[in-house]
Amino acid sequence: MSMEFIRELQAYGFIFFIIFLCVVLYGYYYHLYKSEKTGRRNYEKYGNLALDDNIGDEILEPKSSQEDAKKEL
Repeated sequence: MSMEFIRELQAYGFIFFIIFLCVVLYGYYYHLYKSEKTGRRNYEKYGNLALDDNIGDEILEPKSSQEDAKKEL
C-alpha cells in the first residue's frame, strides 16, 4: 500500500467518524428534548443545581423506596 492510499483511507475514516459523532450528538439532543417534553425529567432543575447548593435547599428528587431496598441488602 502506498502512502497516498493510506492517507486517503484516513481521510475517509475521519469523515465517517465526524458524521457518526454528529448523529450521536443529535440523537442525544433528541433524547433530552423528548424526555423533557414528556415530563420524565426537568433538566432546568439540574441546571440550577450549582446555584442552589446550600445545605438548607430543597432536594431535587427524593429517593425511591426501591433504591433504599437495594442498599439495605
